[in-house]
Amino acid sequence: MFVDEAKIYIAAGGGGNGCVAFRREKYVPRGGPSGGDGGDGGSIYLESTQHHNTLLKFRFNKEFRAQRGGHGEGSNRHGKNGKDLVISLPVGTVVWDEATGEKLFDFDAPAVRFLAAEGGRGGRGNARFATSTHQAPRKSEPGKPGEERTLKLELKLLADVGLVGFPNVGKSTLVSRLSAARPRIADYPFTTLEPCLGVVAIDDEKTFVMADIPGLIAGAHQGRGLGDRFLKHVERTRLLLHLIDVAEHSGRDPVEDYSIIQKELESFSPVIAKKPMLVVASRVDASGDGKRLSALRKFCREQERPLFEISSVTGEGLEKLKHAAWAKLEAIPRPDSSQDDPVSLLPDSQVD
Repeated sequence: MFVDEAKIYIAAGGGGNGCVAFRREKYVPRGGPSGGDGGDGGSIYLESTQHHNTLLKFRFNKEFRAQRGGHGEGSNRHGKNGKDLVISLPVGTVVWDEATGEKLFDFDAPAVRFLAAEGGRGGRGNARFATSTHQAPRKSEPGKPGEERTLKLELKLLADVGLVGFPNVGKSTLVSRLSAARPRIADYPFTTLEPCLGVVAIDDEKTFVMADIPGLIAGAHQGRGLGDRFLKHVERTRLLLHLIDVAEHSGRDPVEDYSIIQKELESFSPVIAKKPMLVVASRVDASGDGKRLSALRKFCREQERPLFEISSVTGEGLEKLKHAAWAKLEAIPRPDSSQDDPVSLLPDSQVD
């Protein structure tokens, strides 16, 4: 099951209380305050990993608490520090603060760690308050509570190329022909209910990731069909392939289909609408008299957009499309993976 949204509650450990104690031992000439400090509470870290690809594990496990710090003891014994908790997230997860709506972090690379909730500091024991004028303090500090918050997790798939278009235009079939992915394929709309990733190989060294996005319809940006849930997965792609069905039996106007999908992309996000795009005429083997294909050719010439004509059944045009997509990707700079808030990152050496 593909789960791309989740809410979790996290609570860092509270600090241990400081101790009030006095040292009175035989043969020890000087006694005095000997209360130790409380230990620090454990913090909660979020860390990206490539070993997970959905947020399914958070569907039923929604609460995470780090270990609290131990209390201080006599003889200046320091309380034990609480153990930190590390929560693994799939690469591509965006973390939001549910209460404020603030975007906290974007995990767009593997092995990145973010401090989500800091543990509370341990309280000081009475030995810390001894002075030359106040040598027997009976004062100590309670431990500080750890941070707690509710987080909204949103997974956006990382892919180089995203396939968009109406339902049942051949997106899943194209992915299955160009990669080893095996999405569900059937002759009815909305067969694809969740995104599917496939790795397309140009040669032994050149590859790119293609994402099959569930079909869009008019009003998708407002929640019709499945569009508003999965359009966000297109945001991270660098290149879009817009598949348009020109089969005779489809009964659709290819130019109108193009306009509708473009309008949905613009309504959902102007950034998506401005992404580089290749227009692909799908199912040319079933184009019949070719009127729909001719209309789309004329439209693309007027718009000065190259048109790639393919058939995933016969294999026509697939190699040309694959190499054209790679050439386009080569000309598109990769997004900067640097984070906005490097202070929130801690190297592994600083984390227990």
